[in-house]
Amino acid sequence: MPRSATTAAHAEESISLLEAARPYELGLPPQLQVGTLYPIFVRGQAYLVAHNGSAAAVEFREILNHRGIVLNFPVGALARLDLARAFSMQGDTSKARTAYQDFLTLWKDADPDIPILKQAKAEYAKLQ
Repeated sequence: MPRSATTAAHAEESISLLEAARPYELGLPPQLQVGTLYPIFVRGQAYLVAHNGSAAAVEFREILNHRGIVLNFPVGALARLDLARAFSMQGDTSKARTAYQDFLTLWKDADPDIPILKQAKAEYAKLQ
């Protein structure tokens, strides 16, 4: 799907604005004792929109490298899927397949009608 100049500009602006959060991303607010790493996730999403798969992969790996902070927040599972997309965008089908398999294994007992799961299965099938 072609992206518009507006979409690309918004992605670049989002990436720029999210840089301010980088020094604080791994900190845990004392009242919650858990973190979500949403700034990292959103920055990774922005890199995907900007078609920068290698930068997106770095962000999603950061989330997976800090599973103890993310715990069971959806960002942890979705980082696997978006890491697969980032690898696919880079043309690295081997790593993309592995990341898709990780996501699908994690979601093996999920309701099969969940749209994100159906989409992930379709994307994975295209790599076969």
